[in-house]
Amino acid sequence: MNNKEFTSELSNRMNVSAKETGELISTLIKGMTHQLQDGNVIGIHTFGTFEVKKKSERITVNPLTKQRFLVPPKLVLSFRPSAVLKDKFKQ
Repeated sequence: MNNKEFTSELSNRMNVSAKETGELISTLIKGMTHQLQDGNVIGIHTFGTFEVKKKSERITVNPLTKQRFLVPPKLVLSFRPSAVLKDKFKQ
């Protein structure tokens, strides 16, 4: 399902225009992005938790050349689904 199909489906379920639904989705994404950039964890009940985690620097080896090099630290976005969401996919 692409963005246009998702927006259309959501607008039909909410009985709201597709334009208003698109604006709502855009506002939600912007708000979540700002919260994650500030280092906050976002928990959505019965869906899951989004958070930014810091991966520390590490030394790795290129398997072809056997050369060791340092991988710098970086921030990664993490999603942990809730137990309710996990249970829906176990059936």
